[in-house]
Amino acid sequence: MSRIGKLPVELPASVEVKVSDDNLVTVKGPKGELQEQISKSIKVEISDGVLTVSRGSDTKESNKLYGLSRTLINNMIIGVTTGFEKRLQLVGVGYRAEKKGKVLVMNLGYSHPVEMEDPDGIQTEVASPTEIVVKGISKELVGNYAANIRKWRRPEPYKGKGIHYAGEVVRRKEGKSGKK
Repeated sequence: MSRIGKLPVELPASVEVKVSDDNLVTVKGPKGELQEQISKSIKVEISDGVLTVSRGSDTKESNKLYGLSRTLINNMIIGVTTGFEKRLQLVGVGYRAEKKGKVLVMNLGYSHPVEMEDPDGIQTEVASPTEIVVKGISKELVGNYAANIRKWRRPEPYKGKGIHYAGEVVRRKEGKSGKK
């Protein structure tokens, strides 16, 4: 039995949650609206400002999806109230970023600048020339877009250059030591 799945989810006053007959969960809040299709083997119930998730049956599938469903709904509630953000740091000589409208332009040591347009529901900000902030209400979209930005220059272990998540520790390797 899932320890996470059995925890109730407190609903803030500014959030409205609807569950349709086919288990489509819709969450509306001050920052926007999100929807997630939950498996039919999971029951979602709302009473007195508390959302609870329970298993419809004791099958392997419902056991697997029990905690996941509760976490997805909780992330939607957090997203429409406070939102999510990922911070990326550009480490390397000449690595910098700037914002031109909805386009993020990065100089990453290639012969050309890398341009990425913000997808719907995601905003990027350039806090400093070497720091990018990805914001949005969907945890999944924020994480995917941050990972796509990071793919352009993953951190390398010898000099530590690349695009790092804020607070990420990159294991460094020792270079060649020469002749013995």
